[in-house]
Amino acid sequence: MGPKARISRTKAVFIQAWWRGTLVRRTLLHAALRACIIQCWWKQKLAKLLEKRRRMSLESYARQEWAVVKLQSWVRMWCIRLRYCRLLHAVRIIQVYWRWHSCHTRGFIQGHYDLKENQLNLQLEISLGSQACRVQQCIPLPIKE
Repeated sequence: MGPKARISRTKAVFIQAWWRGTLVRRTLLHAALRACIIQCWWKQKLAKLLEKRRRMSLESYARQEWAVVKLQSWVRMWCIRLRYCRLLHAVRIIQVYWRWHSCHTRGFIQGHYDLKENQLNLQLEISLGSQACRVQQCIPLPIKE
């Protein structure tokens, strides 16, 4: 083998090494790109999962807050209703005693009415001391059609 053949052989080995290196680098580049694509996909999946968890947590918190507010309003309503019923009972006791007192001293008027179709049925009882007068009257109502 002469010097020219040796140089040609060296150049051929150099070209082959360069080509193999290029193939290896291309393979590594493709593998890195695929890994990057997979990582980006995974990050998107994790972000969506995290957003879904946040939304579910927020909805759960909102439902709990709504339930607490509703429960508080029911308790407040119950307390106010209880107080109202006590006051109403006290008012009725006072009214009974006042009416009894008024009946025995001055007299009073008591009555009720029924409204049926186009007439008013009225019943009144007027008491003055020991005397009582009952009035019952049926009044027709003018209805325009």
